[in-house]
Amino acid sequence: MKRISILTLLLCTCLASAAWLQAASKPKITKFNAPGAGTSAGQGTFPLPINSAGAIAGYYIDSSNVFHGFLRSPHGTFTTFEAPDAGTGAGQGTIAESLNTAGEIAGNYADSSSVLHGFLRATDGTFTTFEVPGAADTIAANINPAGAIAGEYIDSSGVYHGFVRATDGTITKFSAKGAGTGAGQGTLTAGVDGINPAGAIPGSYIDSSGVYHGFVRSPKGAITKFNVSGAGTGAGQGTEAAGVNTAGAIPGEYIDSSGAYHGFLRAPNGTITKFNVSGAGTGAGQGTEPENINPSGAITGLYIDANNVNHGFLRVSDGTITKFNVPGAGTASGQGTIPSSNNAADAITGYYIDSSGVNHGFLLTQ
Repeated sequence: MKRISILTLLLCTCLASAAWLQAASKPKITKFNAPGAGTSAGQGTFPLPINSAGAIAGYYIDSSNVFHGFLRSPHGTFTTFEAPDAGTGAGQGTIAESLNTAGEIAGNYADSSSVLHGFLRATDGTFTTFEVPGAADTIAANINPAGAIAGEYIDSSGVYHGFVRATDGTITKFSAKGAGTGAGQGTLTAGVDGINPAGAIPGSYIDSSGVYHGFVRSPKGAITKFNVSGAGTGAGQGTEAAGVNTAGAIPGEYIDSSGAYHGFLRAPNGTITKFNVSGAGTGAGQGTEPENINPSGAITGLYIDANNVNHGFLRVSDGTITKFNVPGAGTASGQGTIPSSNNAADAITGYYIDSSGVNHGFLLTQ
């Protein structure tokens, strides 16, 4: 996106926010299921990214618990696909993780031995598969408009490390200083929108005590670490970055000493704003979890109430929060509405879990 004046940006942002809020009383929610999606608990349709054109990618789990990738066009047409050599056993298959403006998809597949590999699916459907050298598993989590891919790999000791794959296929590995070196520790990138057009990559690293810390890697490779005040310092607590937009703003959540989640927004200058959605629970595993940020700074995500039910929210750039639920979403613990991402027009995609524990896709537009 080209840089525009601050005055123009503020005007556009205010108008966009006002338009969303004015229409928020009557949003249009379209529900959908990928062809072949299973109908038992834990199965179904899982949309993840939505691009500027309104195309949606993700995966579905069939009745045999095999994963398959899909691309839903802005008009609602589905294309399902499998990566070459993807396994066909339960827990194996293809997952589309990220989608850029051109329609290229980055993701992963588990082969017949349940080993993970990265892939790039071109707009014509052609696949390029790849592994990070020395990796036991490769997890491609993000793609930017130029086609650069970021993610993490797991080494033979079970430690996580970050990587970025350039458009020419060159892979650069990286780890945040202070990341733990034990199994389940290390460096992880954010997912879905975890690399912006300039090549900045946010993520989290897990230290030797199991505590999470945020970081952002610059396009030139410099890593800046950060922690949100109020984040807990015990295992499973800390700061987790969730994505990055064109300007370099980073949303995420921090987990306090009680295990509750709270949202934050880290501005490009490093200033951190904390927030909670009203109605979010305050117990362990409850609270506010931002998932994605669009170019104007609007953040979508979920909040988990005191009954452990999931609900969606959109926080626009002035801090105003609008909550929503998809009709038909279950109201028991672990059920409800789970947004995944929002695009520049504040179209939001994600999935909802019904009263039988089945997952279904949704698209919220104005």
